Amino acid sequence: MIALILQSRMEELGLTQDELARQLNKALLQITGRPGEISSRTIRNLLSGRHSRPIGRTCAALEHVFGCPVEELEFSAPGSMQRPPREDPVRRRDFIASTTGTAAAAAVPITKHRRSVGMSDVARATASMNELVAADDRQGGHTGLAAIALQGRSRVLELQQRNASDRVRRALYALAAEYTTIAAWSCIDLRELDRAQKYLHESTTFAGLSQDPSTGMRVWINMAMLAYQRRNWTERLAAAQAAEASLAARKDPFFGSMGRVRVALAHATLGDTRAAERSLGVAQSTLRKAGEEDHPRWTAFYGSAELDHLAAIILNHSGKHARAEAMAHHALARIPHTFRRNRGLATCQLALAQLRQGEPEQATQTAASVFAIMNGSPLPGRMRTLIGDFHRDLFSMAPSTTYARDWADRIRDEWSRA
Repeated sequence: MIALILQSRMEELGLTQDELARQLNKALLQITGRPGEISSRTIRNLLSGRHSRPIGRTCAALEHVFGCPVEELEFSAPGSMQRPPREDPVRRRDFIASTTGTAAAAAVPITKHRRSVGMSDVARATASMNELVAADDRQGGHTGLAAIALQGRSRVLELQQRNASDRVRRALYALAAEYTTIAAWSCIDLRELDRAQKYLHESTTFAGLSQDPSTGMRVWINMAMLAYQRRNWTERLAAAQAAEASLAARKDPFFGSMGRVRVALAHATLGDTRAAERSLGVAQSTLRKAGEEDHPRWTAFYGSAELDHLAAIILNHSGKHARAEAMAHHALARIPHTFRRNRGLATCQLALAQLRQGEPEQATQTAASVFAIMNGSPLPGRMRTLIGDFHRDLFSMAPSTTYARDWADRIRDEWSRA
């Protein structure tokens, strides 16, 4: 009879046959002080039902790894295993001695161990993280979001202290990187750049331990955005090129486009218009090649609409404001209304493009609509900076107009409310 429960428990913990054998041998080393000799062949025999009554040492190791009596795994314990009284949750030293058959085992105290971590734990932590990503889409980064993200990271790192398969450990490190990156991103949005730098360095370590390409990609993109906020143009280009060269970008056109447009943005800020437009064109053509594969929740913002928004930024930097206006209109026609922060940022680009084409009154009306888009939420720091750029340029162009004075009054009200 196939041991279906053992098989399902292995899947839950992300354990292959070889990994389970290693975990069992590690457990025996902890229990008896001697390394075990369980092989993947033993696991195959257990799974096939060939061994329905494992020897005592194997039973003890199974109970240690899975945190339950072997009977719950559909196995029969040998008669030599003396069960403690039902009301006593702690294994007795004589039980360990009987299962190992060695005097050395009797000298090893066994404490109650915490249950192993499985993919269901990973799924719960991922769901919580995705809620934070959705909150960021609506409102942008804020202090509360960063604090919650760091709490999530702490919980994930606590799970790392328990028994886990290699697959689960890598997934937990990826989550630690994701939570830390959310905190860093919130700080970038808030323009708390020193804190953002600290968190991004930490997330780089976790991303490396996770060996997850998309997680590493996200860190590089945030590095590029932080460098832009610090006005470090060469570092921005280097981080964007690292994203473009990443494994995720090389294997998946979706990520390839995401990396390439970051390179375009970096060239634009360096004043290399030709290189910026060339990279933008490649980003657009690469995105058209992307399939329908599932991607992490944090990538939901990216698609043809967001690429049009980023194109508007590139074209505004390049002085091609009419084309920038067109791209901003295209973006706003398709960016979902749930992505309020990105709609607000695209609207800022539209207002700047209109202003730089000599249409200050229309541009002022466009800029004022940002406050309605954000629906009373405080503007993230990056958006405030764009609004500040618009305000400065407006008063350079039309300082004494009625609409400029009305705009100044609106800004004072909004800033005081924030």
